[in-house]
Amino acid sequence: MATPKSMTLSSTTFAKLSPHPYLLANLQPADSSTTPTRTNGRQPSEARTPYINTSSLSHAHGSAVVRNGDTTVICGVRGETILTSAIPNYRAASAVDNSDSAQDEARDYDLLVPNIELATGCAPNFLPGVPPTTLAQTLSTRVYSLLHSSKLIDVNRLRIYPEEVGGGKSTGDGDEKMDEAEESDEYAVSEDKEVKAYWVLYIDVLFISFDGNPFDTAWTAILAALRDTKLPQAYWDADREMVLCKRSPAKMSRLDLRGLPVTCTAAVFTAKEKQKKGNGSYWVLVDPDRLEEGLCDETVTVVVDQLSGGTKLLGISKHGGTIVGPELMKTMVATAESRWEQIRAAIE
Repeated sequence: MATPKSMTLSSTTFAKLSPHPYLLANLQPADSSTTPTRTNGRQPSEARTPYINTSSLSHAHGSAVVRNGDTTVICGVRGETILTSAIPNYRAASAVDNSDSAQDEARDYDLLVPNIELATGCAPNFLPGVPPTTLAQTLSTRVYSLLHSSKLIDVNRLRIYPEEVGGGKSTGDGDEKMDEAEESDEYAVSEDKEVKAYWVLYIDVLFISFDGNPFDTAWTAILAALRDTKLPQAYWDADREMVLCKRSPAKMSRLDLRGLPVTCTAAVFTAKEKQKKGNGSYWVLVDPDRLEEGLCDETVTVVVDQLSGGTKLLGISKHGGTIVGPELMKTMVATAESRWEQIRAAIE
């Protein structure tokens, strides 16, 4: 006898009414010959393919749009100058320095300012007229920390020095002098190399669609936007006592990034009915979507970079749970290495 239509539940309805059993049924099929898959059709260790488009915003120094499944992010980078006299805790830097202590200038002087916003309507739980969510603030803090701990941006590119005109100076007004300098390109960094100002990079990230794994997607968008960023050649004009920029597009130069740190996040899904015994089944779901994140109590994020000498592990962060141990961490690092190749190919 055929089952009445009114008693049959669609998979979408089943997922809404009982999300945990629905995901468990996909990962632990009754037929042993069936390959375990997630509700989105991916294997547990399979990440979504990222799609990246750069130079998307016309009024930013660098920008990128990243789509990772149904999670879509726009990132814009804009540089503004700040005089050293306006920095309260400024310590004079008189020479070009590539040491790690010099890189601390970016943190000490707040030269990198990330901000993350989740747009109204990007997901059902983000409503209009409400204060910034805890998630947005947490993501901004994590991005800020990784920007500095990875020492991604060479601080020397953010320094602005006084410059002198060679081969005779213009006797005209300031604008004529600047135009002549741009045409002749005879400016050179003065010998004292005294830092007069810095570039401050404002990094704004907007989620227009949210379907899980926000940190990885936001960080990928920031990486792509920073690689796309071009700043004007700026210098300190002693006569005007202000920072000037050369207007010619030929004087724009890209940021110097120190590597390509890539993040890889996974969530641990547990069969709850066996969890109390301590030996329940579990699955590590790489690049979780929004449904999976709501059903998992443990997440791990690994940050790696591939250098000429091999893989460099830049950080591991873990939240909740007790399942992930040293052996599982090794597997996660190997997964992060594969993810690095995928992100590099998408960016380049």
